[in-house]
Amino acid sequence: MTKDAKDTSVKKYSIDHFFNTESIISNSISFDEKKVLYSSDKSRIYNAYMVSLEDNSQQQVTYSTDNAVYAVSFFPKDNRFLFLSDKGGNEILHIYVQNENGEAIDLTPGENERAVFFDWSKDEKSFFYGSNKRNPSFIDVYEMNIETYESTCIFTNNAGYEFGSISPDKRFISLAKVSNLNDSDIYLYDLEFDRLSHLTAHEGDVNYFPQNFSEDSDSLYFLTDENYEFKYLKKYHFDTNQSVEVAKENWDITTIFFSSDYHYLVYSINIDAKTEFKIINLTTHQQIELPSLPEGQIVNIQLSKSEELITFLLNSSNAPSNLYAYYLESKELKKLSDTLNPEIDPKELVVAKVIRYPSFDGLEIPAIYYKPVVNAGEKAPALVFVHGGPGGQSSTEYYPLFQYLANQGYAILDVNYRGSSGYGKSFFSAADLKQGEIDLEDCIQAKNFLREQDYINGERIGIIGDSYGGFMVLAALAFRPEEFKVGVDIFGVSNWERTLKSIPSWWESYRDALYKKLGNPFTQTEYLRSISPLFHAEKINKPLIVLQGANDPRVLQVESDEIVAALKKNNVPVEYVVFPDEGHGFMKMENKINGYKAVLEFLDEHLKA
Repeated sequence: MTKDAKDTSVKKYSIDHFFNTESIISNSISFDEKKVLYSSDKSRIYNAYMVSLEDNSQQQVTYSTDNAVYAVSFFPKDNRFLFLSDKGGNEILHIYVQNENGEAIDLTPGENERAVFFDWSKDEKSFFYGSNKRNPSFIDVYEMNIETYESTCIFTNNAGYEFGSISPDKRFISLAKVSNLNDSDIYLYDLEFDRLSHLTAHEGDVNYFPQNFSEDSDSLYFLTDENYEFKYLKKYHFDTNQSVEVAKENWDITTIFFSSDYHYLVYSINIDAKTEFKIINLTTHQQIELPSLPEGQIVNIQLSKSEELITFLLNSSNAPSNLYAYYLESKELKKLSDTLNPEIDPKELVVAKVIRYPSFDGLEIPAIYYKPVVNAGEKAPALVFVHGGPGGQSSTEYYPLFQYLANQGYAILDVNYRGSSGYGKSFFSAADLKQGEIDLEDCIQAKNFLREQDYINGERIGIIGDSYGGFMVLAALAFRPEEFKVGVDIFGVSNWERTLKSIPSWWESYRDALYKKLGNPFTQTEYLRSISPLFHAEKINKPLIVLQGANDPRVLQVESDEIVAALKKNNVPVEYVVFPDEGHGFMKMENKINGYKAVLEFLDEHLKA
């Protein structure tokens, strides 16, 4: 018996068990602090729900069966709430209000209008949002009166600015201008004088991201990686045109916000694929200590208007998100949900571990490892998972697909290859214009890490990924055809020339940035074809399964159609699952169950057998 192998048994659960676990996203505290609004897929697709803070009773408040509902926020002084929804995953989101009588009204009804909620006004009479109804390529900034639902455009965006924030006195709008994914600037628009000012003139690649204004509207908080590997928090004073450092960590600070009366500063830190929050009392400058919680990461934290109540979601690699409430004065903690399917024993789920392995050049690559239970004398098949991007990151949150596959005996190594965010700007930029090459090598070295584990069958290692990760799956099979035994491509790019030319209009502000990271499809056609698996499909000789949403606006269905056709022409085993009512990511429970069940059946036939 090997050191790692042991005699044990694990109950095998079906895909239905894992996807009958409830998924909760978002939360908002009502004006009277008696209820919390959130989205859940308990109804087999995301809908809006409310939970009582008094007795934990839950109530479904939207009843969509076709399109996911993403709860945004309660209104400041009543129980109306806003939510977002699109059609079949096409990402043309609209903002809806649901009145207290249950009537829902589309506030941004343009057929091709994409809208996004920004923030409530400090005077609680309006909210700010973005819409591309004037020009499909740019998001203008609007203010909507919450009594009449009449809106006014307050900033016309003709140059691809990204919204940052609006000052409490409504005079200023902070904006970001992205040059490339390593370089951005902050601009300040003065509504009173109709004047746009550039606040962060600089040389070289430095990122500046506007966050929130001070309570008196006289300064702006922003994140930057200026002279540092990681993003940290600074404050720009308008009267002196000088900035000062506010908070710096040894990892990226990713978001910041203030409580309603500015007594607390809240910011999140991306610490080695796990989110941590700090809540700072700005009077005492002391950090607020939260109560003892289960192991995991806090996400989506909210503070009530009274600043006495905190709500948040808590999850981990082996526990789905649950909603909690914590009262600062009484120190009372309430768990408001219990999302894991009661038929699953949580002790039988895999606790993922962050590991590191050396790549071809000695660079340490971080990854998240899901090790299945392996009985004596057995060797497990394994999968290298490649996350989306470019520039994404895998974290230690709960992924039902990973738990499902691990429960069925597959080891999974979820790789944060170079080019991933969260590990400093040098690591992030290390794969620029070498996509599908140097980052692919990191994934191949992940396979070598797996092969070194004596309980892994080194001849039965596959590769799986979604979006950009799906492209990496195809790249691995086309350019390194002997490395992996099978591939699982979940809406991956096969032809970069076409994909970069067909970027959704609302991504216009990031178009040049993507070109600088991946390649310009109008001037670097030869290079992009050289890294696009479709043009090298004749080299693919390993079985492949492809999952695709027909409404995907980022990776068009033709990307998957053509790679599947090419493999069929070459008589390579290929399976193809298309969902006519999904986009870039699968929202409907039945589609997730059917798609991932097909993945397991494919793996059992071509990888495990």
